[in-house]
This record gives sequence, C-alpha cells and structure tokens, in this order.
Amino acid sequence: MAVIKPFKALRPSGKSAHLVASVPYDVVNREEAKELAKNNPVSFLRVSRAEIELDEKVNPYSKEVYQRAKENLEKLKKEVPLVIEEEPHFYLYRLIMDGREQTGITAVFSVDDYDNDVILKHEKTRKEKEDDRTNHIITTEAQTGPVFLTYRGIKSIDDVVEKVINNSKPLYDFKASDNIQHTVWMVPEKDNKTIVNEIAKVKNLYIADGHHRAASAGRARKVKKDKNPKHKGNEEYNYFIGVLFPAEQLKILPYNRVVFSLNGSTKEEFLNKLKDKFLVEKSARKEPGEKLSFGVYIGGEWYLIKAKDSVSASSALSNSVSGTLDVSILQEFILSPILGIEDIRTSKNIDFIGGIRGTKELEKIVDSGRAAAAFSLYPVSVDDLMRISDAGEIMPPKSTWFEPKLRDGLLVHLI
Repeated sequence: MAVIKPFKALRPSGKSAHLVASVPYDVVNREEAKELAKNNPVSFLRVSRAEIELDEKVNPYSKEVYQRAKENLEKLKKEVPLVIEEEPHFYLYRLIMDGREQTGITAVFSVDDYDNDVILKHEKTRKEKEDDRTNHIITTEAQTGPVFLTYRGIKSIDDVVEKVINNSKPLYDFKASDNIQHTVWMVPEKDNKTIVNEIAKVKNLYIADGHHRAASAGRARKVKKDKNPKHKGNEEYNYFIGVLFPAEQLKILPYNRVVFSLNGSTKEEFLNKLKDKFLVEKSARKEPGEKLSFGVYIGGEWYLIKAKDSVSASSALSNSVSGTLDVSILQEFILSPILGIEDIRTSKNIDFIGGIRGTKELEKIVDSGRAAAAFSLYPVSVDDLMRISDAGEIMPPKSTWFEPKLRDGLLVHLI
C-alpha cells in the first residue's frame, strides 16, 4: 500500500516561473551551473548549487555553501516572490519533448515506504552525494527538487488527470531553453481523495531517477526526528517530494560510454579481440537497433557488433535479471576482459555520456583525441527497470538516462 499526500508548496508566481526554474542540480557541473545562472539573479541554481556564487577554491560540500543556499532561498522568497500555499494540494506536471507528452502527479511520498521497500530502488547511492543533499535539506529545511517516480498506470488516475487538464488553467506553462515544454496545474481539492485512495491500492512505486534525493530525505528525516522530542510521525520531514508518472508514458535513453585507452591494444588488435565473442562489421548505423548489440566508434569509423550465440546463451542463463542487460554484457565481455576496466565506479579509463547528447558527442570526444573509443548502447526498457526492482536487484551504474528532466524550483517542499 503506497502513501501519497498533498502538500503546501513553496512556489513562484506564474510570470516568474520560467526564470526561477532550473535544471536538476546533478546534471550540470559547477562551471555549467554558473554559466546558466550568470545573467539570472533568480535562477534556482543559486539555491541548489550555491557554490556558483563563491570562490572556486571553496569546497562545494562545505558548510559555507549550504548556508549560502539557505540565504539565497530566503532571498528568493522575498524578491521573486515565492509564496507558500495556504492549503495542501496535489499538482500535475506535464513535460512535452519532441511531441511526446508525459504527465505526472506532484505530491509528497512516505519515507517509511522508501525504507520498507514499498518504493523500490534500482541503483546504489554514493555516500558523498548523499551527504551533500542531506546537508542541503537540513540547512535549507527544504526539499528543492523532486524525485522522479513511476508506477503501472491506473485508469481512474488517468481520468482525474485528463479532467484537471481539460477544466483548469495552468499555474505555469513555458518552454525552457532546451525546447521542452513545462506545464503545471493545481489539482482541485475534491479530487484529492480519489488520488489518495487509488494510489493506496498500488503495491509498489518505483524510483526512476533521483535515488540520492530520496536517500538524503531519509537521512534528513532521521536527523530531524532525533532532534524532535515530540516526534509523532506526521511531520513534513517524514515525506519527500516527487512526481509520479505512469510507466507507459516514459522513455529511457541509453547511457553511452567512452574509454580513454585500449589497454595497450591497437585499433586492429582491439577489433580482433572483439571478434571472439561478437560479429564485427563496419556500419553506417551509429546506434544499435536491438538488444545484445553495440555501436563502436574508433579511429573515425563506426562498427556494429552483435553478440555471438555463446554470449546470448550466457545472458539467457544469467542468475539475475540485471545480468541480462546490455550494460552487463558490455562489462562482462568487453570492458573487463579486453580493456581491464573491473569497476566502472572507480576506473579512470571510462566516462559516461547521457543519451540526450547523441552519437555526435561520442564522435566529438573520440575525434578530439580525449578518448580512444566510444560505445553506443541500446536503451534499457521501463519494464527492465521494474523487473530488476521487483527482484530486489541493482542495475549496474549509469544504466539509464531519463529525458526530459523535471525542473527544480517550481514546487518546493518545506520540512
């Protein structure tokens, strides 16, 4: 039984929403964040990535950064201004990218459900990233960006969504600089009960993107709880903000790879080593069209490699769902034995390129000499994600890239 609740959002007015809204804190580096916010004094990056206002020598994980984030949030409250709703509400958040729509319910979700695996995960988190967002939440007393959640859709919820969209005026409706349309509606209070009751029938929700945000909300809850002698369990810090999308509407892009050296092999030697387990041929196609195949860019040329029967059989006999993923096949048969990359979390010989940047980015990196080769992958499906989560397994790192991304700052949850 999944718990979903309306909340009193802190939010900008409609006319300033496009200025406040920012890309998620973790999809840009410090330099990129600084450039995006450069001519925009109300960009929410000044809260989510407050280090951009400080000297470059300042550690982005220092107390000074979190304190600046708190100060900047207070500043935005006054100057934008940001307003706090008087009553709790659900909100609809629609994204349109390249003509494809996805609409989710913005709400707060139970930290207990996260801890008890009602809300399922598919990725491991890194302590330093958890530490960062935990400190950010505790210092600002706010969850400033939503977790991206999914579930197997329910017609009764779809009916509510359609009714609200057809009969309500949006709070926000703007196209961001990346041409993605962001539209937000407030759900009328009379529909709250239907949403709560219908989601309560759902066995599991799934984190699609935002594992560190969810884990950090749980850690922040523990800190707040330990400091509250009158803790009851219904305080706002017992919940985290998220947007819940039907799985049927989502699209996962591949998370491609580049490697910086061929582990002592020449191009020809590397391609010959691939032929032991894969069919290798030059190709005008830059992206694989099916599972168990990969695009390889090396020496200014693209190759399509397809797994031979022995690899396919090994995948089929895998004892885990995650072992059947192409990212696992790539690791087991290429990265580890040929390139010597045993742990992609720690290896300096690999980097990851989100699918939204396309194969041109892979070519650019290799052609510049920064990388020796690139791999384009077939994307993981939402069904794969759910099956792995249901099995209690973890995907290999950097397996999925969700697009479009939710914007930070449009709806904030105060704890």
